[in-house]
Amino acid sequence: MNGTLELISKRRSIRSYQKRDIAETDKTKIINAAMRSPTAGNMMLHSIIEVEDQNIKDKLVKSCDNQPFIARAPLVLLFIADYQRWMDYFEFCEIDKMIENDEVIKRTPQEGDLMLACCDALIAAQTAVIAAESLGIGSCYIGDIMENYEFHQELFDLPKYTFPITLLCFGYPTEKALNRKYTARLKQEYVHYKNKYRKLGNTDFKHLYDDRELKNYAGNVKNFGQHMYLKKFTADFTVEMTRSVKNAIKQWCA
Repeated sequence: MNGTLELISKRRSIRSYQKRDIAETDKTKIINAAMRSPTAGNMMLHSIIEVEDQNIKDKLVKSCDNQPFIARAPLVLLFIADYQRWMDYFEFCEIDKMIENDEVIKRTPQEGDLMLACCDALIAAQTAVIAAESLGIGSCYIGDIMENYEFHQELFDLPKYTFPITLLCFGYPTEKALNRKYTARLKQEYVHYKNKYRKLGNTDFKHLYDDRELKNYAGNVKNFGQHMYLKKFTADFTVEMTRSVKNAIKQWCA
């Protein structure tokens, strides 16, 4: 198998790390890979913060839904959707004067700009993940960084036109982590369509999660869908994430 495809197929989230630092040369390789990631219009609508301060890592453990392995990760990178750099550059380039002279509309970043910047940041993050994997370094995404927006905004001194879209923890996997079973994915027929979206029907849903329907669920839960509705969709962290993102968008678009 092609080496890159093999890395992708074998990759899994790693939350248990060896007590081993990541060499600065390897950190540089990971960051450089992220810098070369695809980006909308070559605008690079993202920034990366390397979290070195152990005190900040400890705070992230609590603010990101109580995940203690964040504090133990040798390398923690925060990927930020960032339009602030462009807005500051526009100011430096005296856009206001140009607008006055040419009657060009004045606008500030809105929802579409935020979505585009989030795409840039996430593409950079995944490129870093693959680069790390090629070096034998495992990783784990922390989507919970989107929660507690106000706290994270203050913690990282984030200006208005930024948003912390994902946090990545990196480290050399322990033997136990390497031997952990791969998490199953959906069959391709339920995800990959041609030309048009295919809405799944009852027959599809009967087999969608065949590999996960053999558990004894607690309480009145009778199947995997009900289990996930309670565990993920209506969970406290999901409610907080929605509140947090709404507030971030409100500030961004104000």
